[in-house]
Amino acid sequence: MALAPELKEILACPKCKGDLEFHEDRGEIHCTRCRLAFEIRDGIPVMLVEEARPLR
Repeated sequence: MALAPELKEILACPKCKGDLEFHEDRGEIHCTRCRLAFEIRDGIPVMLVEEARPLR
């Protein structure tokens, strides 16, 4: 399920408030500044720093 364009416009990294990269094919949202990946579960972005994984 694709994220709504309106949601993509308002989402920001919860840690640095920076822009995000959306990788819906992988089910992830990336913050390149913080080097974190946030999971998209059942079409809902999980924007919790505690649940993010580090990008490699």
